[in-house]
Amino acid sequence: MTSSPSPFGQNEWLVEEMYRKFREDPSSVDPSWHEFLVDYSPEPAADTSAANGQPAAPAVPAQTTTTAPPPAPAPAPAAKPAKPAEPAKPAKPAATAPAPAEGDENQVLRGAAAAVVKNMNASLEVPTATSVRAIPAKLMIDNRIVINNHLKRTRGGKISFTHLLGYAIVQAVKKFPNMNRHFAEVNGKPNAVTPAHTNLGLAIDLPGKDGSRSLVVAAIKRCETMRFGQFIAAYEDIVRRARDGKLTAEDFSGVTISLTNPGTIGTVHSVPRLMAGQGAIIGAGAMEYPAEFQGASEERINEVGIGKLITLTSTYDHRIIQGAESGDFLRTIHQLLLDDEFFDEIFRELGIPYEPVRWRTDNPDSITDKNARIIELIAAYRNRGHLMADIDPLRLDKTRFRSHPDLDVLTHGLTLWDLDREFKVDGFAGKQYMKLRDVLSVLRDAYCRHVGVEYTHILEPEQQKWLQERIEIKHDK
Repeated sequence: MTSSPSPFGQNEWLVEEMYRKFREDPSSVDPSWHEFLVDYSPEPAADTSAANGQPAAPAVPAQTTTTAPPPAPAPAPAAKPAKPAEPAKPAKPAATAPAPAEGDENQVLRGAAAAVVKNMNASLEVPTATSVRAIPAKLMIDNRIVINNHLKRTRGGKISFTHLLGYAIVQAVKKFPNMNRHFAEVNGKPNAVTPAHTNLGLAIDLPGKDGSRSLVVAAIKRCETMRFGQFIAAYEDIVRRARDGKLTAEDFSGVTISLTNPGTIGTVHSVPRLMAGQGAIIGAGAMEYPAEFQGASEERINEVGIGKLITLTSTYDHRIIQGAESGDFLRTIHQLLLDDEFFDEIFRELGIPYEPVRWRTDNPDSITDKNARIIELIAAYRNRGHLMADIDPLRLDKTRFRSHPDLDVLTHGLTLWDLDREFKVDGFAGKQYMKLRDVLSVLRDAYCRHVGVEYTHILEPEQQKWLQERIEIKHDK
């Protein structure tokens, strides 16, 4: 095993492809690569014959000169006749694929495909193990809805689940720095190398012009020093430059821990290969309901309180990371993604003035018993909703959220599990039955945006109803 693996890891194919284009036509390569490629020397292709059960070829070609045959051995004495030689046993054939049948098409793997072969062969030298953990995704889903709705109404943009998960990984590494190490042989001795910073590698799938797809892993550098807003900016910059073909050699080197997201294509969880130069790779699976509930109706799922799950895998180098560390690392990510303080920081960084949705266990009361609580919540917003209005455009006070105990669903015995359940609302917003999520959306649009409304001091019921009909409406923007 080499003691100095390529700093580009599985991106080496891209660097070699850039080098090939640079030699043919320097103008075909982005100028940011020129200084690096002038001094770049691609590694010679590794001899894989030994891996296929064949002896490795000698480093120096054998001489082709002809020599005299060796003399015949002397005959055995007559008193001791030679024992008949046993027939030689045939050599054990190498484990190779069968020859192509007639009509099959052969294609030599070159470029990215050949590099994948090289990287996968090299990855066989890394002894790995994998930890798996299923994490509730409902809190991420609900808070992402709140965040993206606010961003849509204000400065634009949106966040993804991978943003939240990537940031949670970076925070978990602070508690488990061993997950950020990698193995190396230095002067023939095994070493555990601890990098100075956490450089999170993002696996980015890039479609080619011919319909093919290639995978690059670009690094967000010094993640441990970033707040969530800075992390999002760096993340989006990496992805944008990858789509535009503007990444440089510096972006591909120095990855210390990676995040791959096979869930985007529906994979529940995967066990990715670990390349030399890093100690762990985290895989995020698809967000799905547990398989045993996927045949249930949406109403039944909401009534029982079943949420979607995301399965995380931690594939790690077993020489320097143990299973208990990897398992605790995933448990820490689990705890962060349900933690009040974790989402408080994210909401403050994004300038969202409202409290995040909180993770709480489902209230065992039946749905019928909660109808009165929904009516109480509506009345509370009509009386005190203006106290939570976003009327501070300069954000002079960034230390607290705009909230009031009477406007908190927890005060009324409701939780995030009630958001998608239907309740009787007695004509609120022109409807008899509504989901709690839709009730809160109308109430916040009416009383808690950029204008405060307070009219319950009016004693005439007709006047109050007239105002309610014009204020309590759903806004699309």
